[in-house]
Amino acid sequence: MPEASARPRDAALGSGLGRVLLLVYGIFALSASARALVQITTHFSEAPLAYLLSALAGLIYISATVGLAVGGARGRMIALVSCGIELLGVLTVGILSVADTGDFPDDTVWSHFGSGYGYVPLVLPFIGLWWIWRHRPAPEDRP
Repeated sequence: MPEASARPRDAALGSGLGRVLLLVYGIFALSASARALVQITTHFSEAPLAYLLSALAGLIYISATVGLAVGGARGRMIALVSCGIELLGVLTVGILSVADTGDFPDDTVWSHFGSGYGYVPLVLPFIGLWWIWRHRPAPEDRP
């Protein structure tokens, strides 16, 4: 069994708050992916854009979870890109779903800024980006 010290210091598994963040991302990865799978396989023709966006959200939540858990330079970059895309997605889909409900006859995880999920999808990328910033390596630790 590898020692805990072998894990990069910026891996979210190393602290209580990081573990909570990983748990929330993991739950959203499962829920968004499962929701998209059910929607796509049962009634895709009703709202293809919404269902494909739910699938995309699931993939982004999965990659953010993995990046945060792994840590290190590669994990940080995966998490940073994932959280950035997530933030852009929730803001864009949120605005579009409020402005034009015709394109979104069924909700996605990000519709109405994540209102169906208690607005957690709106807050989560900010917390993820904060975590990445807060746990960045010190200048002397950077290559």
